[in-house]
Formats: sequence, C-alpha cells, structure tokens
Amino acid sequence: MDLVIQGKWALVCAASKGLGKGCAQALVREGVNVVITARGDEALQKTAAELRQINPQVQVRAVAGDIGQAPSRAQALAACPQVDILVNNAGGPPPGDFRQWDRDTWLAALDLNMLTPIELIKEVIGPMAERGFGRIINITSMSVKAPIDILGLSNGARSGLTGFVAGLSRNSEFASRNVTINNMLPGMFDTERLQKTLVQWATQSGDTLDHVIQARRRTSPAHRFGTAEEFGAVCAFLCSAHASYINGQNILLDGGAYPGSF
Repeated sequence: MDLVIQGKWALVCAASKGLGKGCAQALVREGVNVVITARGDEALQKTAAELRQINPQVQVRAVAGDIGQAPSRAQALAACPQVDILVNNAGGPPPGDFRQWDRDTWLAALDLNMLTPIELIKEVIGPMAERGFGRIINITSMSVKAPIDILGLSNGARSGLTGFVAGLSRNSEFASRNVTINNMLPGMFDTERLQKTLVQWATQSGDTLDHVIQARRRTSPAHRFGTAEEFGAVCAFLCSAHASYINGQNILLDGGAYPGSF
C-alpha cells in the first residue's frame, strides 16, 4: 500500500533506538525525510547512517540534544524545513515507590512526558493546518489505560498528556484542515526501557530475571514481546493519507494483554 507521504518531512524524537527508531525506519521506507533526535550523539549518528542505507533517496538529519530542553527543541525544529509529521517520544521516568519521589521528581516527569510534547505540538500545529496536512503521534504507554503500580510517574504524566490531546484533537480549527493527533500506547516491546523495568520487577520480587521475563511474556496472548518494527509500521500508517479520519484516538498495542472490552 502506498501511504502517500513520500517527500514529507518528519521530526521523530528519541529515535536513536527503541520505538522511536522503529517509527523513523518505517517512515524512511515510505520516502519520508526525517530529522531524528536523541541525547546520545554516537548512537544517534549510527542510527542516521542506518536510515540512509534503508532509503538513499531521503534526507536524514540528526540533531543531538535533550528534547526536554527548549534550546534542543529549537535546534530540532530548525533542522526540519517543515514539520508535516511529528512523533513525540521521550524516555519514560524511572519506576519506583511514589513515597520516595519528591516534588522535583514529579516536575521532571511532567516536564518531559507531558509539557515537552505540548510545546512541540504548539510549534507545528498552526503551519500544519495552513498547509492542509499534519500528523502528530504521541508515544505514551499502556499504563495510560492500564496503570502499572511501579510506574506512577509515567501513569500520571502521560495521562495528563492524553487528556490534553483529547481536547485539542477535536478542535475543528485543526481537524477540519486534515491535522490529526493520535496517541500510541505500547505494551511490552523488546526495548532497553523494558529491560530496565524487568530488572526492577525482579529486584522487588526477589525472583530471577529469567523467570520474570518468561512470566511477563505469558501475560500477552501472543506469549512474546512486541518489536520496534511492528510498532513503527502502525505509526507509519497513522501518519499516512489513508488515516485522515483517525483522530483523537489512543491506539493500544499490547498483543491483546489488556483484558477489557473498551
């Protein structure tokens, strides 16, 4: 299927590895030019080289920096001639016991996982509407729909973003101009983030890491973790011309683990 986004420009945050990288790979395969960001320059440049090999016809620009900081956001935006597609993504806050988190810890989580995406949306949504095309994807977490006990910081900050997007996506000033905003809620995908969480679970339970991994795999009817490539493929479709009537949705990707009907 031709997604009809060849030649568009995308800004993909936290794209040096994991789910952000999977999204960048899928977009590049569709002929989308990308600006990718991440804090670590070495890993970022390596990913940029890999993306250029996937599709030599597209432009790939790498901007190292902390997307949670205003100067880094400005540099990333400046590197993108126009942002037709925005993929908001950032490393999740650490797991733990909420009784050990002070106010600064909470503010850091809110700033990175709620306010930073909102700041980027604010910068790009007007020009998107003027051009008559825009796709905004926020990578959040299944914890928005099914909160995870040790991920309280993520539960709170990402739920705040979800509520904001629910209102903004239904603003006809943007929706009527072919600008959509959707959230992707990953379950357990085989990423570095998941590996750290599994270690935390093993430490808290006193169980072996291998046993925890096997037990968590069995919580999905698929009996496996998802892959970044699978995630990226869904992202690319939501960014396509064919997804113009999908707006304001929370797309849960968890292999069927969520037990509810709605």
